[in-house]
Amino acid sequence: MEQIEQHILRLRKQLRHWEYLYYVEAAPEVPDSEYDRVMAALRTLEAERPDLLSADSPSQRVGGQAQSSFGQVRHEVPMLSLDNVFEEPGFLAFDKRVRDRLKRDDMTYCCELKLDGLAVSLLYENGELVRAATRGDGATGEDITANVRTIRTIPLRLQDHDKLPRLLEIRGEVFMSEAGFLRLNETAKREGGKVFANPRNAAAGSLRQLDPAITARRPLTFYCYGVGLLEDGELPDSHWERLQLFKAWGVPVSDLVRRCTCSAAVLDFYRQVHEARSSLGFDIDGVVIKVDSLALQQRLGFIARAPRWAIAYKFPAQEQLTRVRDVE
Repeated sequence: MEQIEQHILRLRKQLRHWEYLYYVEAAPEVPDSEYDRVMAALRTLEAERPDLLSADSPSQRVGGQAQSSFGQVRHEVPMLSLDNVFEEPGFLAFDKRVRDRLKRDDMTYCCELKLDGLAVSLLYENGELVRAATRGDGATGEDITANVRTIRTIPLRLQDHDKLPRLLEIRGEVFMSEAGFLRLNETAKREGGKVFANPRNAAAGSLRQLDPAITARRPLTFYCYGVGLLEDGELPDSHWERLQLFKAWGVPVSDLVRRCTCSAAVLDFYRQVHEARSSLGFDIDGVVIKVDSLALQQRLGFIARAPRWAIAYKFPAQEQLTRVRDVE
């Protein structure tokens, strides 16, 4: 291997490591100026040797030609919706149905935030991001690969690991923080651009830009919540353990994920999240509760367009006051 190729590989590895610490662990190791310096050095070397350029290089996040339309992507594993409950008796009825169907006295659940964003599918082949798609109608979505590649929290290549599946479809939510949303709208007002009604609309509109350079300027982030397609590889049976493994591979996972061994623990987590909701810095509208064991999920199966093994426990609607300034 040539010396310049070795140097390029070292720079890429260093940048990926720093991105992992910054975006996944929230523990930056170097100042932005050092990251920018190393990125500039990498881009210079890649410009000198374009034959060594690869799609998963950290330098390739921003760029690409504007598209005239989005291609269609068929989901090999459908991206289903969830049934909702809005009160404690609804969750307890769900818990009873699960235990009765499985003939068990107890059940372990994995509880996560129900993020108010846009569901996306990320397909990794041998650890490299090769395709990204929207949920669409659950069976077919839109190809948004070029736009997703610009989101810095989404790894273009998973962390080196000897147990990466050949094909792994990571599923999660793209969303926008409240602070990022406010900055985006302030900039739009100054420049006479479009002002968005809420962070969810801003995230959805940003992901569906035909020009990825526009998406690159939007403050989008991502949290993983599960798996779709899996080929030639093995993952833990526990959903909670899978999320921890994905985090080790460089995929962002919320810290507010809890494995609960009984319904009382689930309700306790729900109350804690509900109380902390206003201080999170991004919008959520409930808690998603899943049977933790993948083997038990398979036994429970699906009904209509939703799984029997998961439910969304939604928060009560937030009351807001509107002041009338004038009547014409």
